[in-house]
Amino acid sequence: MSYFFRLIKSYLIIILQKTSILVGGQAVIEGVMMRVPGAYATAVRTPDGEIAVERKEFISLTKRKKIFGYPVIRGVVSLFEAMKIGMQTLTFSAEKAYPEENNNKDSFWNKVLEYLSILFAFGLSISLFLILPLFLTTKIFTIEKTAWAFNVVAGIFRIVFFLAYLLIISLMKDVKRLFEYHGAEHKTIYAFENGADMSIESTHKYSTFHPRCGTSFLFITLIFTIIIYAMIDSVLIYFLGTLTLTNRILIHLPMMPFVMGIGYEGLKFTSKQIENKWLSWMVKPGLWLQRITTSPPDDKQIECAITALKEGFGDEWEKHVGTQYIAKAIE
Repeated sequence: MSYFFRLIKSYLIIILQKTSILVGGQAVIEGVMMRVPGAYATAVRTPDGEIAVERKEFISLTKRKKIFGYPVIRGVVSLFEAMKIGMQTLTFSAEKAYPEENNNKDSFWNKVLEYLSILFAFGLSISLFLILPLFLTTKIFTIEKTAWAFNVVAGIFRIVFFLAYLLIISLMKDVKRLFEYHGAEHKTIYAFENGADMSIESTHKYSTFHPRCGTSFLFITLIFTIIIYAMIDSVLIYFLGTLTLTNRILIHLPMMPFVMGIGYEGLKFTSKQIENKWLSWMVKPGLWLQRITTSPPDDKQIECAITALKEGFGDEWEKHVGTQYIAKAIE
């Protein structure tokens, strides 16, 4: 019982506390995007060895409209905003990293191919992480009427597919390069949050594993998917007696944004538990996965990440650099 109260207390503290500043980022093609309060900036290494930078001011809808700032809702909004920013910064990075291949980027057919590739990616994700696990669980096991057992098995399939997906793409040359920039992003954020002087040398000292990583978010979401879908199925089975594969797909699919909103809250909670001896275990799985999705960066990659962070803050850089925002980094 005391453990339960400690858990509730920790969650309430996280909801109520005001963090001085949080920065985030994303690895892009031959570069890094850094997002800071009020703006985000992307720094990309061009073929001639220079760094091209693009900065855009941005205030989240969760900050501009009170209703979108409530727990769970803010997670859904933040997810869609992150996807939009991610696509924009990836496009910018591709233009700068491979200028010769993007000469006709504004042509009609290139736009069509771009949108088709996005649709294909969404379709593949839904098929691999929603439809296929439900299909395999239905066809292999006879547990359709047992909501918790069914969703645990389906959840295990999702986690296995997720791990297999990460391991397979990690073998690709371009993805290996992306994972190095991912490591540069994490090291730079950790150095900044620890009040380092933000030199390349000092930034190298920090870990490539960060608790607020998107990899951790996806893993936490996979866990919450099991719990939430099992609860929903339990109610529906109580009234309907059973659920067919088609019914489950039609019910689970619209619930995905809600589950991701819960996952967002889970990430906010667990990312603050590094030094909590009772709850730090919740952070570990996401950090273990980052052994696949991050790699040690070189000096030039670190330089890109630092440049993106500095450009993101703009005139506010000197005001924030050198201030310690977290207790310590992960060793």
